[in-house]
Amino acid sequence: MSGSAPQRNAALTASPPTPGTESTPIDTVVQRLRATFVTGRTRTASWRKEQLAALERMLSEREGDFVDALAKDLGRPATDAWLADLAPVAAESRYARKHLNSWMRSRRTTLPLSAMPGSAWYQYEPLGVTLIIGPWNYPVFLALAPLVGAIAAGNCAIIKPSEHTPTVSALLADLIPRYLDHEAFTVVEGGAEETQALLDQGLDHAFFTGGPEIGKAVMAGAAKHLTPVTLELGGKSPVILAPDADIRVAARRIAWTKAMNSGQTCVAPDYVLVPADLRERFVSELRSAITLFGAGRDPLLPLVHTRHATRIRQLLDSSGGQVVHGGTVDSASARAELTVVVDPDIDSPLMTEEIFGPILPVITTESLDAAIAHVRRGPKPLAVYLFSSDRRAQQRVLTEISNGSTVINHLMFQVLVHQLPFGGVGNSGMGTYHGRWGFETFSHRKSVVRKPTRPDPNIIYPPYTTIKEWILRRVF
Repeated sequence: MSGSAPQRNAALTASPPTPGTESTPIDTVVQRLRATFVTGRTRTASWRKEQLAALERMLSEREGDFVDALAKDLGRPATDAWLADLAPVAAESRYARKHLNSWMRSRRTTLPLSAMPGSAWYQYEPLGVTLIIGPWNYPVFLALAPLVGAIAAGNCAIIKPSEHTPTVSALLADLIPRYLDHEAFTVVEGGAEETQALLDQGLDHAFFTGGPEIGKAVMAGAAKHLTPVTLELGGKSPVILAPDADIRVAARRIAWTKAMNSGQTCVAPDYVLVPADLRERFVSELRSAITLFGAGRDPLLPLVHTRHATRIRQLLDSSGGQVVHGGTVDSASARAELTVVVDPDIDSPLMTEEIFGPILPVITTESLDAAIAHVRRGPKPLAVYLFSSDRRAQQRVLTEISNGSTVINHLMFQVLVHQLPFGGVGNSGMGTYHGRWGFETFSHRKSVVRKPTRPDPNIIYPPYTTIKEWILRRVF
């Protein structure tokens, strides 16, 4: 680590302990963080900004280490590692530092007649010791973007990276206590057993990113202690092509986003609903875009492990559809082609499970009505993508489909907009973050009413006469 960064936090000068190992029991880790929180030092705006700045330095100074770790765990190219994992966290942190003073201010409100005279406001206070459980698909971004919210809100935090990306996990465990206040932030490595042990500590908030099934287990574990949870899950995010869609632009944008991280993205396009008279042209443009974007690259995209590759192979084999592009899955090496399947069986696992891989089903529909009805029959998706310039079609999709977020004429950009809340609904998650929404997720909004001691009218005290009751009924 470079020693040239200015104003390095004093906590970095000491040699930090090694948390999350057998020599440091989880309850001891939690006790240390709770002791830090009690001191009150995490509450100041200056401390929060110092920690955010240190996080940004870590991402900048150790970019090469993160790139190498992501390549080893996920086969991710250097540009993709920076674009998808590192740059979004740095941008999120800079945005939080810029707006932190505004977010921390108390907000005054008016009083009803029944509460006058007096004043009322709400103020934000940190929750305490929080837990962030990261996934494997974007192991830096999806562990550290929630951490930005936790820091901005003035909390201590434990980061539990995915055991499926062990190199990234080890790197986070090494770097976070070195760059951030090691008495306030730590990393606990491990799997389900460690996650459950952390939830058993009765922490002040648990933030989980992953699939719905594990999300249910996290919620059940947190419920034992009434620990509030934020669940960022997934689901089958559809793309709807309206009759007026720009087919070439739609095909290019769908191909680019579906290939990102080999389709292993919670907001990736899961399938496309296209009108019958546009299907052949769309498929042709889609194949051309996939070929163009993949020129000079290995057509087999890396998957996280062989079990996932075997699952992708099974989804493809049981689809019942026509493979019009790709189709190769090498389970032994955990790699697969970006594959396009036209009109698979609607009841096949490919169409009932979240794919989370490089297979793109294309479903022929009769109309926008049919496309909307198809989406509404399934669980509420995390994202819905619509290609249309028709404002009526846009409004119909926005009002008739319940989902986490919607992007019109592009895909996945909702993740990069700090001014918008990001999160799911129903089976695709609960709670939101990014920007101010992350700050609020990791904060408690405390309501305050301040009353003067005078006047102290007798009318509110018993005994209640007929006249008193008459007045009270009109005031309250």
